Amino acid sequence: MNLESIQMALRGIVANRMRSALTMLGILIGVGAVIILVAVGAGSATKTRKSLEALGSNTLTVSAGGFGQGNRGGTQSRNLQITDADAVALSDKLQAPDIAAVVPTITGGGSVTAAADGASATVGQFLGTSEAYSAVRNAPVEAGTFFTAADVSNHASVVVIGTTVAKNLLGATGDPNSLIGQPVQFGSHSLTVIGVLKTKGSNGFQDQDDIALVPYTTVRDNYTGNTGTISQLIVQASGGNATGPAQTEITTILQARHKGSTANSFRVLNQASLLQTANANNRTFTVLLGSVAAISLLVGGIGVMNIMLVTVTERTREIGIRKAIGARTSAILSQFLTEAVLLSVLGGLLGIAAGIGGSRFNIVGVQPVVQSYSIILAFAVAVAVGLFFGIYPASRAAKLRPIDALRYE
Repeated sequence: MNLESIQMALRGIVANRMRSALTMLGILIGVGAVIILVAVGAGSATKTRKSLEALGSNTLTVSAGGFGQGNRGGTQSRNLQITDADAVALSDKLQAPDIAAVVPTITGGGSVTAAADGASATVGQFLGTSEAYSAVRNAPVEAGTFFTAADVSNHASVVVIGTTVAKNLLGATGDPNSLIGQPVQFGSHSLTVIGVLKTKGSNGFQDQDDIALVPYTTVRDNYTGNTGTISQLIVQASGGNATGPAQTEITTILQARHKGSTANSFRVLNQASLLQTANANNRTFTVLLGSVAAISLLVGGIGVMNIMLVTVTERTREIGIRKAIGARTSAILSQFLTEAVLLSVLGGLLGIAAGIGGSRFNIVGVQPVVQSYSIILAFAVAVAVGLFFGIYPASRAAKLRPIDALRYE
């Protein structure tokens, strides 16, 4: 491929603008589709990771009753309950060195309606918990404060609400911060709002801002009764690599405390395992999307070969004249092969621009994240496709005998 071949190839492309544009369009669509679909897969993985990270760092959720119990273990699972003593045992560093924090949560007696200033709204999640919930569940307050250990010990009638609860009470134009320090009726009891949580949005299953958090001692006093039982335990492992050992410690301690129970008597959801599974699924999803998009590159390559065959046929006499005045076979081969590759290169560059531009838009609820490797790979494949599908038309042109080419009408 020399300068003369490039100049002749460019003249051939410019001479047939419409045909060249349509040929490049096939490559453009293929490259752009690969970049965008891989970006959608990466964006989906990022969204899943952020949703899980919003639930807290290195956390495990423990509740009574496991999967696959069937009739054999059903009665035992219904009777088995997690208690305050279980939470204390899991907090023992000697028994559970890989557990950093244990947070009890109690669901507040079914559907709870909040009411303030004549407005009312049903709260999506009404939970009793401890002061450690904010740090473990990654739920900081945007205004006001979170309740303290003293509030829990004193059974304080305080509540921290999400922005959805505040907006449902005040309206879309109301300032959620104006509720701080104000009494709000939750069910049959009045609680003082001391904080508004920072907005988290939806995790794909529920609105994380439609929540009200109350000291669990207060929830027992006013909503559920002081049974000493806990709906769920949120356990934070001491580190990213400690979630596995922490899960083993949880199962061992709870089985020892609840005689006759098995590993299936408790449901332990490991966030790290969920994240690994989600990442594996997203990788498969991304590869599948990329493979589907690559098919359009193959179709674009076939289009390049088709157009180059037409070009060779149209320029048969030109080839004969060039050969008659001494052009070598390699020069003819280089001329048409260069034209095929240039069509693919130009189409590939335009495809990169289209792919990056298209990835700026939200697609089916996912913000695409462009992957640099997809740009390099898609462009390299586009060039390779042009080279591969340009070889046959170029070699066909190079093999024409001068006398046959000159006689062609």
